[in-house]
Amino acid sequence: MNTNKLTVNHERLKQTLQTFAAFGATGNNGVTRLALSEEDQQARAYLRQQCEALGLVVTTDDLGNMYSVIPGKQRDVPPVYLGSHLDTVKKGGRFDGVLGVAGALEVLRTVVEHKLELNVPLGLINFTNEEGARFEPSMMASGILAGKFSKDAMLQSTDQDGVSFGEALAASGFAGSAHHRLTDASAFLELHIEQGPVLEAEKQTIGAVECVVGMVCYEIEICGKSNHAGTTPQRMRHDALTAANACMTAFHEKLAPLDDTLVYTIGRFNVFPNIHTVIPGRAVFTLEARHQDEAVLAAVETVIQEVAGACSLPCQATKRWSRETVWFNNSLVAQVEESAKALGYPCKRMVSGAGHDAQFISSLVPTAMIFVPSRGGISHAEEEWTSWEDCEKGVNVLLETALKRTMHEEAIKQ
Repeated sequence: MNTNKLTVNHERLKQTLQTFAAFGATGNNGVTRLALSEEDQQARAYLRQQCEALGLVVTTDDLGNMYSVIPGKQRDVPPVYLGSHLDTVKKGGRFDGVLGVAGALEVLRTVVEHKLELNVPLGLINFTNEEGARFEPSMMASGILAGKFSKDAMLQSTDQDGVSFGEALAASGFAGSAHHRLTDASAFLELHIEQGPVLEAEKQTIGAVECVVGMVCYEIEICGKSNHAGTTPQRMRHDALTAANACMTAFHEKLAPLDDTLVYTIGRFNVFPNIHTVIPGRAVFTLEARHQDEAVLAAVETVIQEVAGACSLPCQATKRWSRETVWFNNSLVAQVEESAKALGYPCKRMVSGAGHDAQFISSLVPTAMIFVPSRGGISHAEEEWTSWEDCEKGVNVLLETALKRTMHEEAIKQ
């Protein structure tokens, strides 16, 4: 069969996405489906039902990750896995995460429907608690699989009601055996909406994602002196907020020229005592920067220290956390690009500024990501939208790439 002409069922995919969107639907066409909540359990039950309808077995590991696999002739070769996550943030969108799971399900349906004989097994994964919106941190389950997080520590993570991840997992009925954990695979592919404006702006249909960019996050603390706002002459003030404003201006002036693709954000700001009749005596804010090049991030850190050192008041810049750029498997990224071209879809190589399960799974197995456009670059919001046509095209690329890895003898050797 010429797999270049094999495509998924558009209406079935659309219906599947709409069904998932009903689990936790909000009044403004969004979704609230927190990890292991009743809504998440409903979505998981539907996914399990649909896999079992294909004659497949669904297993869960000790973290609640769900797996379902179509066997291949080469039973001694680990599966190619496709997937993402079903949980959302509060008042999130209908496509973030779930498109990768629904897309994987549609690929499995297409293989079964066309009675394709696979050389390599092909499977689906739904990762638990990717968003971290109920239990921190994000990408919890994939992080445990990759050895980034301690399972014992993660089981103790609690939501705002004091319920621990371990308690919610046990109550959900989706806690399985550690024996079922993902430990090896021929490849992992994650289809996801871009969550940014680049593909739409450049009129591209598919993003072949090369990496998840590295980042640094600093907390800047400036200490002045609080005093009466009406009696202290301007020239005698030690105003922490005024000093913070000067520092933020300096950051923008010095960081912008470093690289056109550098992004940086002052995302959290607190001023004390935050009373209109009192001169601010302390200001604390965060500065986060993201880029794929370690040298650029090193330059950012140099700028941060320079600006802090030149502040008119005592200023401390503390590095809170960082991550290195995670590069995906170049051969697999190239296959995604080739699949898009074979299907006639405009495609560009790009980076991901957001984190995904794929970045942790890439430390275990060859991994790549496929992006499709997000209208207006909006995500983690009820207004999030990706056209049904772009959803279908993304899943077609997922299918084409998966078949290249599972049906061709040469793919087994890569």
